[in-house]
Amino acid sequence: MHTELQHLVLGGWLGKGPEGGGWCWGGLLTAPPHPGLPGMPTMWPLWLLASLLALSQALPFEQKGFWDFTLDDGLPMLNDEEASGADTTSGIPDLDSLTPTFSAMCPFGCHCHLRVVQCSDLGLKAVPKEISPDTTLLDLQNNEISELRKDDFKGLQHLYALVLVNNKISKIHEKAFSPLRKLQKLYISKNHLVEIPPNLPSSLVELRIHDNRIRKVPKGVFSGLRNMNCIEMGGNPLENSGFQPGAFDGLKLNYLRISEAKLTGIPKDLPETLNELHLDHNKIQAIELEDLLRYSKLYRLGLGHNQIRMIENGSLSFLPTLRELHLDNNKLSRVPAGLPDLKLLQVVYLHTNNITKVGVNDFCPVGFGVKRAYYNGISLFNNPVPYWEVQPATFRCVTDRLAIQFGNYKK
Repeated sequence: MHTELQHLVLGGWLGKGPEGGGWCWGGLLTAPPHPGLPGMPTMWPLWLLASLLALSQALPFEQKGFWDFTLDDGLPMLNDEEASGADTTSGIPDLDSLTPTFSAMCPFGCHCHLRVVQCSDLGLKAVPKEISPDTTLLDLQNNEISELRKDDFKGLQHLYALVLVNNKISKIHEKAFSPLRKLQKLYISKNHLVEIPPNLPSSLVELRIHDNRIRKVPKGVFSGLRNMNCIEMGGNPLENSGFQPGAFDGLKLNYLRISEAKLTGIPKDLPETLNELHLDHNKIQAIELEDLLRYSKLYRLGLGHNQIRMIENGSLSFLPTLRELHLDNNKLSRVPAGLPDLKLLQVVYLHTNNITKVGVNDFCPVGFGVKRAYYNGISLFNNPVPYWEVQPATFRCVTDRLAIQFGNYKK
């Protein structure tokens, strides 16, 4: 099954790719509780998944460099309602939208079944006609569509997810998305867009627009999107100056990724509701004192593969709920100050830096009972640290010695 369609059927997207797994709180594709079984969700039928698998005969479409972090990202994390911030109902379609129908309308060459219309890998130059009005999922990835016109989605008022990944889209009419009153997931990555599409549906929950040519995020482009909680916009040539003041005003995001861009610092005025912020593979050189001031709800911060040499003392004190910190593949010469004060921190990636010394109190607080969650992952490999000189007490608040990764340093 195609990657994008597979994530939709199996429930949002959460997984581990070349760089590990990150959660996008777009909501699971489950129906509301079954009236006959209180509290029991009605899951997508297995026969629907089987039918989609049978219909998808082309090779899977792989998005390299898309996922967050590394493969050993699946370490168990502490559950804490304070830091979750996830809206578990925002991405749930109506029960009626899952009712099987057998419409005779189906574009030529496409596969249509149970309100899912799959038209991927057909070399299409434009959005096909004769799409059934009751369609809830439209898959148009891996085609040659260059433009979205005013009436391309006319009548598709029940559409829940639209997949346009890997086309050649460079132009979108300002009213192209107007009919899509129930659209919650828009995947338009790997295209030729130079700007974020105007007039996005107010119902939108998840937007993937990575790997385009976007250089500017103007103020007001996300206005009215009160349901949005996940944006993936990495792989665009965005610089810090490309974010206008107030660009994210009104958004209450849980997840934001701006990786593989041209950032030299942490952008200002990002939503303060963020639980996950991924800025890996940029050109960030330092973390200054007030860079993280707004983001007290973060529990996962990704800053790997940058050029960070300095983290100002006190910078991390603004992140009391942080669970996971990724600073691998930077130019740090020492362990960042303030880690012992982060009572919930469980995973720290510091491998592939220039760290030459690890102090006995660099990770763990002094005294017992201070830290609420012990570490279950500390990576320090590929640093010029004489690990035989590190005192055993340095890792007194680690669950297991196997959670510590040392050695393998090469000049």
